[in-house]
Amino acid sequence: MARPPVSVFVITLNESERLGRTLDAVGWADEIVVADSGSSDDTVAIATARGARVLHKEWEGYGPQKIFAERACRNDWVLNVDADEVVTPALADEIARIVTSEPPGVWRTRILNIYPGDTRPRPFANDYNVVRLYHRSVAGYRDHPLFDRVETTVAHKQLRAPIHHFPVISWTHFVDKENRYSSYAAAEAKPRSRIGLLVRLPLEMPFAFLKFYILRGHVLGGWKGFVFAATAAMARMLRLAKMLEAQEADIGASKKK
Repeated sequence: MARPPVSVFVITLNESERLGRTLDAVGWADEIVVADSGSSDDTVAIATARGARVLHKEWEGYGPQKIFAERACRNDWVLNVDADEVVTPALADEIARIVTSEPPGVWRTRILNIYPGDTRPRPFANDYNVVRLYHRSVAGYRDHPLFDRVETTVAHKQLRAPIHHFPVISWTHFVDKENRYSSYAAAEAKPRSRIGLLVRLPLEMPFAFLKFYILRGHVLGGWKGFVFAATAAMARMLRLAKMLEAQEADIGASKKK
């Protein structure tokens, strides 16, 4: 049977623990492109063993990395999957039908988080709903180092089946990951007023916690849902704290001149 004319692209950096499962779930695709930014583990070997075309690109930010991988694809229908995500069988069937029968378009899919030790999302999971499948004649990733979003001028359509997201290997890993990401987000953020950051600082964590715990439904995830929401909210607060820290360092450096 012919493979659906779709290219799957993934950006990676030291993803040996999760990449195999991700690539196995898209083995039905006509092409898999992996854009690696210098992994020191077995990421490249794992991708190569599964028939992916592996390319190297030094890290320049989420948007630039995805644009690089997107442009390397040979098919016009492309599907972006992160290295910690798994395309469900139902979604694979849905995509195969779309790319062989639908006109060029842009399709959203739900990304549902799965906690460490679990095999399925919490009840009524409501994490993200973003564009991942699109035709390159009508859409493409924007060049932003932090917020990787697909830009298009056509209306989005909705895929029914989800992608399963395994963002957390362990709770220790999650804390480390959120700490690193908050540092990156603080460094790449637009300059903000010191007064504005100070006003937001005590409010950021409680409001972010309510967003994750109530609005995104982690309240239905038991104790794991509580820990997930609290850790994610803490990272939002740390981002602001690190921006304030950087401002103080700049002020101190200026005074020494």
